[in-house]
Amino acid sequence: MPTLALLNTLDRAAFTAVIGHLFEHTPWVADETWPRRPFRDTAHLHAALCMTMRAATSGRHLALIRAHPDLAGRLVQQNALTAESSREQASAGLDRLSAAELAHFQQLNIAYLARFGFPFVICARLSAKSAILAAMQARLTNTVELEFTTALGEIEKIARLRLNDLIEKSS
Repeated sequence: MPTLALLNTLDRAAFTAVIGHLFEHTPWVADETWPRRPFRDTAHLHAALCMTMRAATSGRHLALIRAHPDLAGRLVQQNALTAESSREQASAGLDRLSAAELAHFQQLNIAYLARFGFPFVICARLSAKSAILAAMQARLTNTVELEFTTALGEIEKIARLRLNDLIEKSS
């Protein structure tokens, strides 16, 4: 595990290689944050990453949101999630669904994608499967703008937890 001190010394390519996965399949967030070094602590690094993400165009935001997999979706069934996404979904019990629960998740995923044009994003590590299902149902009534903003906020939470996992606590 890298330390924050090490991250602050890495060249741009190495920095991006080490933390580019914090935002699902979106290494440009890390790449464009690199010039803001040195980072005082993980909170400062996370804030800088989020500032980079938030400053992006709506097209880049949409691509970032769309980079996230459906919860308990097709990629889970194909064992094709990133290691991080697999652990995160498992932490919420989404790898242990009954056939009825799986069908319910798939139905909500389809409805959500049809309504908003991007997958439902929630920080699964901070939620139980019942809370995730309730949030999926409740958020289906939101506006596209609210869901877009909500998804970006959830992505920030996911990135924070991934960063905490990555950085040695002694940094």
